[in-house]
Amino acid sequence: MNKVELLTTIAAISIVAPMAVNAEPMTLDMEFVDHLRMEMIEQDVYVERTAGSGEIFRVTVDEREQYLDAPVFGTAGPVHHDPVNMEANGPHTKGAPLGFTLGQWLAGTGKGSYRCEDNKASFAATFENLVPDGVYTFWSFYLPTPFPEPFGTYDLPMGARNGSESVFTADAKGYAAYNVTFEPCLQMTGSQLMAGMAIAYHSDGQTYGGTPGEFGNKTHVQLFTLLPKDEEIAVASR
Repeated sequence: MNKVELLTTIAAISIVAPMAVNAEPMTLDMEFVDHLRMEMIEQDVYVERTAGSGEIFRVTVDEREQYLDAPVFGTAGPVHHDPVNMEANGPHTKGAPLGFTLGQWLAGTGKGSYRCEDNKASFAATFENLVPDGVYTFWSFYLPTPFPEPFGTYDLPMGARNGSESVFTADAKGYAAYNVTFEPCLQMTGSQLMAGMAIAYHSDGQTYGGTPGEFGNKTHVQLFTLLPKDEEIAVASR
């Protein structure tokens, strides 16, 4: 799958309900998915191909079934995101075990509803099969298109810019509900900028205010969704 096909697929999955545009109230229902479902490399949890080697790898789409029962690890230090580069899977230096398998990680699901009216936004989401009792943060992100090299996103905590409204915790069964209101409304995807939302699990139990923390090592993006373009919203609302 090339990058153009990837963006088309993401946009199709992101739009799951009609919505209105411009000055009218706008409502968007969305589904959150993992990287492998989107034909990308899994980013922030890693598997050890050879036990005791000290080397760990990101899982590719083709490797998914092979490693579902494998324990996953964090990295020894931060690792840059690069989800569409098939050569960025590793090896990386093994950090701490995360205490669950790849299959358990990929079992996470989420649905949300976003509404914008008079440039004031409200967002509510529920998640299942997250890391039990796991500490999470919620983010909006922006990515230039075509993708920059090196790959990189601009990440903003949902709600207050100090990150105080982005934090939530899953219960003992991995269920979590998240609600926030803020203004102004989120920017949708444009011709040169992709917009989306993501949740990140913090394996150290800590959060980092207005920044996500060290990806791979302490911060692990589990699920995300992309926001559509205005013209796609208009088509969906007809």
